[in-house]
Formats: sequence, structure tokens, C-alpha cells
Amino acid sequence: MTTATTREDGLRAIVDATASAVADDPGKAAALFRATGEGAEGVRTEIRIGRHAVTIDEPPALGGDDAAINPVESALAALLSCQVVTYRFWAAKLGIPLDDVRVRTEGDLDVRGFFGLDEAVRPGFGEVRLAVELRGPAPAEDYARLQETVDAHCPVLDLFRNTTPVATSLTTG
Repeated sequence: MTTATTREDGLRAIVDATASAVADDPGKAAALFRATGEGAEGVRTEIRIGRHAVTIDEPPALGGDDAAINPVESALAALLSCQVVTYRFWAAKLGIPLDDVRVRTEGDLDVRGFFGLDEAVRPGFGEVRLAVELRGPAPAEDYARLQETVDAHCPVLDLFRNTTPVATSLTTG
């Protein structure tokens, strides 16, 4: 048995156990994710996510030191990694053999929106593109079905495609 097969079997077991637990008690489906952060030097942000530390910065043209990825690169990285996870998850769930997943993301951003120079220009991405490359022994039709399933179930892709309510509170002192 290869390491890839062992990994796929392990993932399939996790998928099945989670699906069974949630089917038995839908209350187990709710998950809360948190991140906290604060500004450091300049525009750098130090973020805590559970036991992990993440730094976000900007290039010098936006007041940063280019010490880390910037916020929109972080969003693209979140989309990319969620795609990889969702492809692996659904390939295991659907029984589609998948040797490799490679994803490239890119997004177009017009900084006039961020700088408030043109109110008709949104401050976020105008368009984001995903290029997904799948490798494995299954027929192309299986991978096309996998893509449709991933597009319907990827949480971060959903964030990009649909409006998500955001509530903001402000404390001053």
C-alpha cells in the first residue's frame, strides 16, 4: 500500500466519521473560527489564529516593509489552499483517485478604490481567476464532476462569490 493510498484511506475515514457524526447530531456541524490581531510597525499586522502566528504587511509603495504577504495576497492564498483541501476531501468522498492538485490564483485590483480616488471603483478584487490542475488515473469526466462539486462546496470560494454579512463593533478609548 502506498503512502498516497494510506493518506486517501485516512481522509476517507475522517470524511465518513464526520458525516456520520453530523448526520446523527446536526448541532455538531457548527464551527467557529477566530483570529485576533493588532497593528505593529507601520502597516504590519501581527495575527494570532489558535496556536499559530501570522504576519501580514504591505510593500513599501503602500507604507510597509514587504516583510510578509499583504492582505489581498492572503485572501488569494486562503482561496488556493481551500481549493486544494476541498479537492482532496471531495475526491476521497466520491472515490475519485487523485494523485496531485495544483492551483494558481490571481486577482485584479484597481487601487483607486482603496485610495478613494474613484467611488465607482470597488476597493476589492474586480476579478479573481483560478487555474486548477488535477493529476490522476481517473477519466476526465470524473475530474469535471469533481470540479463541479468542489465549486459548489468550497467555503472560501463561497466567500468570494457571495455576500457574507459582517457585523463590526468599535471600541474607543
